[in-house]
Amino acid sequence: MNRLFALVGMCGSGKSVLCEHFKNRGWDFVYFGGVTMNELKKRGLEKNEENERKIREELRATYGQAAFAILLIDEIEEKLEKGDVVIDGLYSWSEFKVLDEKFGDRLKLIAVIADKSVRYHRLTKREVRPLTPEQAKSRDRAEIENLEKGGPIAVADWFVDNNGSIEDTLAQTDAIIDGASRPTRVERGRDK
Repeated sequence: MNRLFALVGMCGSGKSVLCEHFKNRGWDFVYFGGVTMNELKKRGLEKNEENERKIREELRATYGQAAFAILLIDEIEEKLEKGDVVIDGLYSWSEFKVLDEKFGDRLKLIAVIADKSVRYHRLTKREVRPLTPEQAKSRDRAEIENLEKGGPIAVADWFVDNNGSIEDTLAQTDAIIDGASRPTRVERGRDK
């Protein structure tokens, strides 16, 4: 049975780095943030934190907090029929619930964690859409308060610590992919 993993974490934690590693290992991917980027392009808006936030919040006002899962569930299902799939950037608790209802125990969450100071430093150095520490702090608050981002992180099956070297981070990820690591929580009421 093909596997479905979703990467969760705060901005700058390293979700995209892990997604790229999954792709290098032959996994297909679904990028939740692509919905926002496509909408920016469609409207002719500049890619920046203010416009991205506006689009994310508008989509959720239109489709509810599960907007991105609702808009991408067919793509996830189609790709999952062909092979293993990783979702880059599951954000909200509502999105998690929609995907959990659809895919059940097949869906596994990997929380990518990094200290706030590490994340903020990375975001200032990011080539695409860099953020100042003030913008990063504002985004953190908006994602926690408006997008229910904390829930999926809290119930993750595994946590990858991305404060150290890239080699260590990818070794942790490989252990999960290869099944050498077990979930770190009681999953949906059952002991693993």
